[in-house]
Amino acid sequence: MKAVRYYGKEDLRVEHVPDPVLLNPRDAIVKVTSTAICGSDLHIYGGFIPTMERGDILGHEFMGEVVEVGRDVTTLSVGDRVVVPFTIACGRCYFCRRQLWSLCDNSNPNAWMAEKVSGYAGSGLFGYSHMYGGYPGGQAEFVRVPFADVGPVKVPGSLTDEQALFLSDIFPTGYMAAENCGIEPGDTVAVWGCGPVGQFAIRSARLLGAERVIAIDRVPERLVMAAEGGAETLNYEQVDVAEHLRAMTGGQGPDRCIDAVGLEAHGTTLDAWYDRVKAKAYLATDRPHALRQAINACRKGGTVSIPGVYGGFLDKFPLGAAFAKGLTLKMGQTHVHKYLPGLLERIERGEIDPSFVVTHRVSLDEAPAMYRTFREKDSDCIKVVMTPGA
Repeated sequence: MKAVRYYGKEDLRVEHVPDPVLLNPRDAIVKVTSTAICGSDLHIYGGFIPTMERGDILGHEFMGEVVEVGRDVTTLSVGDRVVVPFTIACGRCYFCRRQLWSLCDNSNPNAWMAEKVSGYAGSGLFGYSHMYGGYPGGQAEFVRVPFADVGPVKVPGSLTDEQALFLSDIFPTGYMAAENCGIEPGDTVAVWGCGPVGQFAIRSARLLGAERVIAIDRVPERLVMAAEGGAETLNYEQVDVAEHLRAMTGGQGPDRCIDAVGLEAHGTTLDAWYDRVKAKAYLATDRPHALRQAINACRKGGTVSIPGVYGGFLDKFPLGAAFAKGLTLKMGQTHVHKYLPGLLERIERGEIDPSFVVTHRVSLDEAPAMYRTFREKDSDCIKVVMTPGA
């Protein structure tokens, strides 16, 4: 089969590799019909994620057709059309039983790596380094799906792939980010980053009852898409974000703030340039400018939700400001299994059509070029969907 493989920073190749096989009675093999490039994949492409190895298969947003099932998988049949959560969960451990699926105790065979950094390990992830299990990802023609009796969800024939594909990650991620805010009637929610996750956070905040959503980015086409989703917009290259947020909220600040940017934040302020210099000199692991801004902008007693990925140790983190203002910070990998069924129902009811975010549709062979296009935001690129075999 063909797959997108990692060979180092900015070096991806589409190559032929052996087809996956069943390794466990709870496995399934899925023929991928649609897969996507996620903003989190760009962190790998840029060399920010450790424990990647040459030849690793990338991708964690995918869906397709079940072509083989293990003997213990009774929930799926050959021919079923499914979308697969990017987090891998056993369904039986302490955390899975409490709907904390991305913290599964049993799905990461390399837990010891994460434990050295974080104390404890989260779940395994598709296509996202050996620290998260070393599982081959979904930017391929076929994928082995572990714990297939609790992960994949069947997709009705009435929905297109593009309507269902993002249930694998970015739609639940944006929704959980909004839910973590604890939105109350009358709330103003500010969202940093209008990439795909930010777009779903904007629409999810609306679904959950936010009165106003203010979206912050610099890319014109992203700001246009955010406005189409009901947000007021700020271009941080043209305005002082902190001053404008204060003015737009009567001097109080947004009630809830969402950092949908993560470790590769850009900015025009002194701390943003400081981050870039330290990261280039390998003196820092992350560029947390957007998170600092969100914490400082949030009103007293408010909530900061962090779906943006962070990889290491944050420099100049304003914990004092968060403490002084009594902020609540909520974050973490998405518990996709918890949200997927309910969000699928919302799509079926016509409350949202996730395909709005797709701007580029290509074959798997075009993946290396599209990674560059997506990172550089060329050709108005916001979200790339790839079709294996096209």
